[in-house]
Amino acid sequence: MSLRIFNTLSRDLQPFTPLEPGHVRMYVCGMTIYDLCHIGHARMMMAFDVVQRWLKSSGYRVTYVRNITDIDDKIIKRAVERGITIRALTDEMIAAMHADIALLGIEPPTLEPRATEYVPQMLDIIKQLEAKGLAYKASSGDVNYAVRKFPGYGKLSGKSLDELRAGERVAVQDGKDDPLDFVLWKAAKETEPDDAKWDADALGYGYGKGRPGWHIECSAMSCQNLGETFDIHGGGADLQFPHHENEIAQSEGANGKPLANFWVHNGFVRVDNEKMSKSLGNFFTIRDVLAQYHRETVRFFLIRTHYRTALNYSDAHLDDAHTALKRLYTALDLVAPAAVSIDWAESFAARFKAAMDDDFGTPEAVAVLFDLASEVNRTRSAETAGLLKALGACLGLLQGDAKAFLQAGVALDEAMIEQKIADRAQAKVAKNFAEADRIRKELLEMGIVLKDSASGTTWEASK
Repeated sequence: MSLRIFNTLSRDLQPFTPLEPGHVRMYVCGMTIYDLCHIGHARMMMAFDVVQRWLKSSGYRVTYVRNITDIDDKIIKRAVERGITIRALTDEMIAAMHADIALLGIEPPTLEPRATEYVPQMLDIIKQLEAKGLAYKASSGDVNYAVRKFPGYGKLSGKSLDELRAGERVAVQDGKDDPLDFVLWKAAKETEPDDAKWDADALGYGYGKGRPGWHIECSAMSCQNLGETFDIHGGGADLQFPHHENEIAQSEGANGKPLANFWVHNGFVRVDNEKMSKSLGNFFTIRDVLAQYHRETVRFFLIRTHYRTALNYSDAHLDDAHTALKRLYTALDLVAPAAVSIDWAESFAARFKAAMDDDFGTPEAVAVLFDLASEVNRTRSAETAGLLKALGACLGLLQGDAKAFLQAGVALDEAMIEQKIADRAQAKVAKNFAEADRIRKELLEMGIVLKDSASGTTWEASK
């Protein structure tokens, strides 16, 4: 079966064929970078990390662009509060993001454009829209997009203009011709710092000092780096409307071509049935979570749920993920994996491929890994262990040292543990089973589980 992807635009699974044979061009809306990233942000970046990994495993060359929004109201507000420049704030937060997601094994995109580097390209698009009657300068000084003049507005979100009007909560303001219109260029305010302003007149445009609206940023960065039409546009489900809807209106309004063939959206992370977000205050930063859990446990937790499904965050679910991942690493600790090249016709590999080709079906793919682990435990086959590790690599899993993972998190001296294991062995030889049991219990209370086998006793962390 060839790769099929759920296309939000068509609302069904569609066979995937790139516009350019052998080369996939993908754009994903990245972070608005004013604070540390939380686990909801990690879920989005992880979803598309898996997508690009599988595309590469399928033999495609991938140009993956994930942008950074480094100018907006929240960024300006935070920089002013801290008494630093916008650039100083965003540089700091970008570095923090890179450090955090690297620990989760999220690979860097091919390109990571910053919005502030593409202001002239944004102004070019705005000028094209104005020339076509799709943009106008308001009395406030803002330049707005005339939504009703773009046929097909709402096709991505499935929202009609009448439905959008019925849901209005505010009157026309700031010189908008229509409440549905959105800003392309925001006129500068006296109270804003100088580094939040660009002089569009000095750049050759007649819009005065200001800064770009959020939506126009992605239109400029995606088209500049991937062309006016590319293969996949991705992001969180919360971006489907209005952000992605507005990107379509801007880009297609300007150049008359489809922006992307496939629109792909990942589900939310939820806490107590509410979306995790900074505005609700129910978020956990990646650093918070990594302080408690092994980084591969967190990756496994994020991957084993299908990317379009809402993911429930809790310590219980992370504990369960850690226990499950230990089962896979236990098999790799039992048998040293042989170096293998994946034969996709082999039964386990074929099942794994069928799962991933069905809209990146990680739950079914992970189930294949567990079946392989059971086969390793049964057969003690180094080739089977090698296949388990090789298929795990397609998801960015199981590439660490098995024993190191199983023993991670134990803040005890390894020599002391080994001495107690030796003392227990001597007690068993002397038939002092009460002492042997006492040592096992003592180690368990320290977070150490002993495992006896014909080849001797090994240990791992209890959690």
